[in-house]
Amino acid sequence: MPREVVWVTGASAGIGKAIVEAYVAEGAVVAATARPSERLEGLAQAHENVLAFPADITDATAIKATVAAIEERLGPIDRAILNAGTHHPVKAQDFKADDLRALMETNLMGTANCLEALLPVMLPRRGGQIAVVSSVAGYTGLPTSAYYGASKAALFNLCESLKFDTDKAGVDLRVVAPGFVRTPLTDKNEFPMPFLMEPEDAAKRVVKGLKGRRFEVTFPRRFAYQLKLLRCLPYWLYFPLVARSTKTR
Repeated sequence: MPREVVWVTGASAGIGKAIVEAYVAEGAVVAATARPSERLEGLAQAHENVLAFPADITDATAIKATVAAIEERLGPIDRAILNAGTHHPVKAQDFKADDLRALMETNLMGTANCLEALLPVMLPRRGGQIAVVSSVAGYTGLPTSAYYGASKAALFNLCESLKFDTDKAGVDLRVVAPGFVRTPLTDKNEFPMPFLMEPEDAAKRVVKGLKGRRFEVTFPRRFAYQLKLLRCLPYWLYFPLVARSTKTR
């Protein structure tokens, strides 16, 4: 039986690296993409079934070439985990439009570049799965997350809109919304992070969730539902509650 071909972006560290290793454990062959680095090469060298395809997701031409190279070498991509992204905490006094634009270029437009490369090959085949990694930070505004939360909220809306068409074409489009996962990016946060998870535990949730039928794979569930409930509150109640819980007031 042919092995599943999985493409993971943002694969060199954090949750992306853990997702690569989780799919290797499942018996898949994994195409790992991140910007060129010793970490990416080391990941490929450490696992027989991992092949490095270095690329910057903000380069649309490079990403189209990467998808073509993966399919030429490994065969059709069965599952793509579009995980690459970054985080830049910001307070109001430090807000810069250029910084927001740069983060959007990676988190939103970089993901869009991957979708633009994947959809033309998956839609005609009427098969395959694409999982876009957003965040529970996309549910509602959180302290210091103006840039990051805006980009992740945009990914939710993007995928919700595209899903009407991908469903008709037989392509399984999903959104993954992790809570706080211990990575160099979350280490930048200056507020308490409830239910903080290790990357390996998060990766297991991703793999398990993408085997199910839910459009949104979110975890930890308790924290995700708390945030979903918060966004339904009137603002006069929402802002004091969040400020108190994050110790920003």
